[in-house]
Amino acid sequence: MSVYSHILRPIGSVRALLAGFILGGVAVSAADSATVVGIRETVVADLVVIGAGFDSGLRQGMNCRLSRGGDVVAEVVLAEVRPSSSTALIVSLAPRQAVRSGDLVSIKTLKTQT
Repeated sequence: MSVYSHILRPIGSVRALLAGFILGGVAVSAADSATVVGIRETVVADLVVIGAGFDSGLRQGMNCRLSRGGDVVAEVVLAEVRPSSSTALIVSLAPRQAVRSGDLVSIKTLKTQT
């Protein structure tokens, strides 16, 4: 276990309606994990909409991992953080993978040797 494990606090899962940009309400689940609620395609880059925000401890500039079935799908950086939702830019994508609604979001942290 990492010495930084105490920093990893759960981020509440919420559901949001996606119409243009972010709209919606909060509904925390027992799973205590954030999820991707949508992908917004733009001319320059695809934006990942995350169903958690400032109220859940997320901050602009944080690096996060997106995973599905235990495998890392992508890494993103939070570009805009609102109280209950965030928008992120994809930094890297695993080979032959695509970001999907429902992917789990976790804050990327450094590992140290113990």
